[in-house]
Amino acid sequence: MSINSDMNSKPMFLAAALCLVIGLTAPAQTQPAAAPAQQAKTFEQKITVPAKLEYLLSLPADYAKSRKAWPLVLFLHGSGESGSDLNKVKVHGPPKLVETNGPFPFILVSPQSPGRGWDPAVLNALVDSVIKEYHVDKDRVYLTGLSMGGFGTWTLAAAHPEKFAALAPICGGGNPADAGKLAKLPIWVFHGAKDTTVPPKRSEEMVEALKAAGGSPKFTLYPEAGHDSWTVTYDNPEFYKWLLAQKRVQN
Repeated sequence: MSINSDMNSKPMFLAAALCLVIGLTAPAQTQPAAAPAQQAKTFEQKITVPAKLEYLLSLPADYAKSRKAWPLVLFLHGSGESGSDLNKVKVHGPPKLVETNGPFPFILVSPQSPGRGWDPAVLNALVDSVIKEYHVDKDRVYLTGLSMGGFGTWTLAAAHPEKFAALAPICGGGNPADAGKLAKLPIWVFHGAKDTTVPPKRSEEMVEALKAAGGSPKFTLYPEAGHDSWTVTYDNPEFYKWLLAQKRVQN
């Protein structure tokens, strides 16, 4: 090999070596992080859904003769009366008494659950509709129910405490965390001490929570009654006397 050729090859060799060193010492390029398999997202939009309930309506005997505003009682039945046969709602409670004794001196609305419990939004819409269509004293709207309807009474009242003048949940249960919303309302709670379907503890814990929140609920625990603590309650004239004496608290 000639001297010139050897000299010409040295720069090429040095350049190649330099590139190799640079390649070895250069930091490796960071790969982009892989997208997660699932991402947390939030959907929020106000929507309108159709609401439908079949219900029994009982108007006072003198309703058509007077333009005065009448008290309104919303009665929520138990699970056994759910379905599509509205006559089943007449089996217990105020609707049963209307069938045998005639109308009460108040508007009675007794809806029927299709079978999935009670939806407070739908019930609230029903009350609004009745108030709009009939002569209702808005300061004397009352809520009562038995068993599943007792649970529905607590739930609806907690969702719309401003709407009701008084509550009377029978053999039901609610969420003690809602007591602060309900403490100012007149409430009379009923339960059977021997109830094995809905333990009386469900009512007792609501009563205690209401007292702790500053409320003064009435509580009747029938010592010999089982799940049916509603018959003796709804048959008692003192119950209606107390209920109709209550008026909505204006905040």
